[in-house]
Amino acid sequence: MSRVAKKPITIPSGVDVSIHDGLVTVKGTKGQLQHQCHSTVELTKEDNQLQITVRDGDQAAWAMAGTTRALVNNLVNGVSAGFERKLQLVGVGYRAQAQGKVLALSLGFSHPVNYEAPEGITIETPSQTEILVKGIDKQKVGQVAAEIRGYRPPEPYKGKGVRYADEHVVRKEAKKK
Repeated sequence: MSRVAKKPITIPSGVDVSIHDGLVTVKGTKGQLQHQCHSTVELTKEDNQLQITVRDGDQAAWAMAGTTRALVNNLVNGVSAGFERKLQLVGVGYRAQAQGKVLALSLGFSHPVNYEAPEGITIETPSQTEILVKGIDKQKVGQVAAEIRGYRPPEPYKGKGVRYADEHVVRKEAKKK
């Protein structure tokens, strides 16, 4: 049985939550997000809290309830505070520059790499070796950061590449003669 699902979600001030036929709509200062809940999960709103319950008490329903609680909590946090992922470029000549919705990357290839940000995502470059991916949808922010990292993942010998700011790259020793 999921313990995550039993914890209620506190709705902060300035966030409006409406539930209609399993569709949860969350509106806040940063925007609006929606999520269609699974048929075995039921959401109820009491005062400034959301409670998740299951319709039938089997193990799969409780697992889905825990997943739904995490997803709805991400919606509430996204429209109130937003999410961000920080990336770092490590390597000689590796640079990034945000030009509107397009991120221009110089990653040691013979050509520049241009990445166009999807709708709802903003990309900032505080310095030439730092990239900030911001948005209200946690899944979309993580996916964009993973796609940018995928152009040149960090390699284990010199550590060059695009990495998350909190990522630790395990270094290998070079081959000996």
